[in-house]
Amino acid sequence: MATKGVWTRRKPTRAERRDIELGFTVAREIGRLDIGQSVVVGGGSILAVEAIDGTDATIERGGRLGRGQAVLVKVCKPNQDFRFDVPSVGIRTVETMIQADVRVLAIEAEKTVVFDRAEMIQSADANNITIVCE
Repeated sequence: MATKGVWTRRKPTRAERRDIELGFTVAREIGRLDIGQSVVVGGGSILAVEAIDGTDATIERGGRLGRGQAVLVKVCKPNQDFRFDVPSVGIRTVETMIQADVRVLAIEAEKTVVFDRAEMIQSADANNITIVCE
């Protein structure tokens, strides 16, 4: 499970912090409505909302609109059944972010499974991406 803190050398900017806050609010609401687990935010606007197409497609859509200023926020749904669907991130998430030019990954502490954490951080650091867990 993800532990709290900024995992990468690059810290979020003030503008990215505002987008992270907005992203957590919206992502929790779409989770409550059982729509998805993630959103992409940029410049104070929602750029993409996860639906049946999944997180990678959401990153790609949001990244195109964010033009290098996008933030991905992924949360646990309020009524998440951990037996069937656990929010997760890994190196593939970071690779998709690199391709889509998404700058920040923000996830929930103690509620997100992380695969390949060391590899994720190394790749994020090499590509000027921030990973933050709140």
